Amino acid sequence: MEWTGARYADRPTVEVRTRIAAPPERVWALVTDVGLMPSLSSELREVEWLDGAAGPAVGARFVGRSSHEALGDWETTSHVIEYEPCRTFAWAVSDVDNPSAVWRFTLAPAGGGTELTQWMQLGPGRSGLSFAIDRMPEKEQKIVFVRLREFEQAMTNTLAALKKLAEDA
Repeated sequence: MEWTGARYADRPTVEVRTRIAAPPERVWALVTDVGLMPSLSSELREVEWLDGAAGPAVGARFVGRSSHEALGDWETTSHVIEYEPCRTFAWAVSDVDNPSAVWRFTLAPAGGGTELTQWMQLGPGRSGLSFAIDRMPEKEQKIVFVRLREFEQAMTNTLAALKKLAEDA
């Protein structure tokens, strides 16, 4: 049977969302705290701002160090590409013009609380996943599908953790 999923060049995306019984300002403080993210992630181990930045702003950069059983350990530099307080925080991984991934948190007021969405896109720039695809090009669609499902589960877990932190504050 032929696999019919997305290819890396398709720039596949994943999106998850949740409603949080907390004001956008409280949720915003959590999603823009990149130092908090490793405690919510099974892959991300450490994050630090670069160039003297103390927090997010368009153009600010941060380095992330990650680990995955199948992909090994790696480090990437991300560039903040969208920053609208209490609304949108997004970053491009590795290269602004040809990122290996783009990640975004979006907040919207919802019934006295906040609807929080996390979205990510693979590619178009090369990433660790590209090396796996290079080794097994016939399995590209399956490799992409599995990685997207991993991201979907991780993002679901991250939003659940953020919801708990925001609602318990």
